[in-house]
Amino acid sequence: MPEQSANAVQVHGTNSGGSIITDQIMAEARGIAKLVQKQAGRAKEKLLQNLGKADKTTDDIFEEHLQNFNLQQAHANRLHKDISNYIRCIKAMQNANKNLMETLAEVYESQWTGHDLLYVQSQNQEMLWADLAHKLSDQVLIPLNTYQGQFPEMRKKIDKRGRKLIDYDKERHVIQSMQNSAGRNEGKFARAKEQMELAKRTYEILNSELHDELPALYDSRALFLVTNMQTLFAAEEVFHTETSKVFSELEAIIDKLAKEVQRGTLPRKVLPKPLPLASPTSFNSSPTSNSLSSPPKAINGNSSSLSSSSKRVGSSTFHQQEYEKVENASNGGGGGGAAGSSNNNRYSNQDTYDIPVGASTDNLPSGVLYKVKASYKYQAEDGDELNFDVGEVIQVIPYEDPEEQEEGWLTGIKESTGEKGMFPANFTRPI
Repeated sequence: MPEQSANAVQVHGTNSGGSIITDQIMAEARGIAKLVQKQAGRAKEKLLQNLGKADKTTDDIFEEHLQNFNLQQAHANRLHKDISNYIRCIKAMQNANKNLMETLAEVYESQWTGHDLLYVQSQNQEMLWADLAHKLSDQVLIPLNTYQGQFPEMRKKIDKRGRKLIDYDKERHVIQSMQNSAGRNEGKFARAKEQMELAKRTYEILNSELHDELPALYDSRALFLVTNMQTLFAAEEVFHTETSKVFSELEAIIDKLAKEVQRGTLPRKVLPKPLPLASPTSFNSSPTSNSLSSPPKAINGNSSSLSSSSKRVGSSTFHQQEYEKVENASNGGGGGGAAGSSNNNRYSNQDTYDIPVGASTDNLPSGVLYKVKASYKYQAEDGDELNFDVGEVIQVIPYEDPEEQEEGWLTGIKESTGEKGMFPANFTRPI
């Protein structure tokens, strides 16, 4: 008996469980059928309204709010798209700037002025780009995402309000149809009227909420835009201000390098010179040979000493003339001691300089080595330098103190004004 009772309970429990599952399935089926029926009724009602066979409830004020909402959402989407693209371009510029500065650091030779400062400023520029990209992403784009997040929820509520409006219109049309029926069922009419009132209340609640929320959301656009754009423009202002300082420093570095190039004081790598090859002509001692010993380095009284063969390009004719003058002075011919002394002094000054190819040494004023004509305009940077324009003629004279002579620079007098000063040789050509 106990075993039979237990089996009976087990069978009953199984039957109960199966019944519960069946009820759940049936309830879900009824819910689905009801939802399908409701959607079909809405579709039918909307079709009739579109065809003009059924009237619909209108709300002009809500339609204006809805139009503003659609415009506001479209503007927010466009702003989000363009700011996102702007940030991507900034990151691309950040990468391009990094590559450029790395290349400059490799091209800019280590012995040139400001090499270390160039590297420091390139690092500062990289930090400025990274800071700008971070600020725009964190303080502009994220708030914009939050602002945009309001629209999908509001859109759902608007769509729900539209569905409830169709339900209300459908129930309202049912009531109108039943009122015009001669043999209407009062019970069904009462239930239909209750459904219409329920649909009307649901619609009116949603409609009232949206009448408050949509204008508030639309008015919030101004405050959001002000805050968002202030952040954007402030970040840009800081970036460009600091970037301007960096580029000013970089420009100063390059200006210093340019001055060294003009002065000819740019450090250069010194390579060992190859040993000269022996030439048979170097042993030619014929009096008619073009080989000429250089004039004496200094002349004391009537004595002179000859140094090794001169290799100065373009100076052989000048040295030959001066050497003959010195020899004549030493032998007492062609002039007195005063003339010889004058020639010796002139020769001693010119011997300190290489006379360039193309420079004439004939008919020059006393103390002038040769003349040059300006090929380029030069603006003096120091008080001891000459200003000159293209085509001006300058008389090259010796340095007063040979120890002050700088490579690539000459001292001269402008023929047009008589001004005296230093100037870069590569801005002129000999005449």
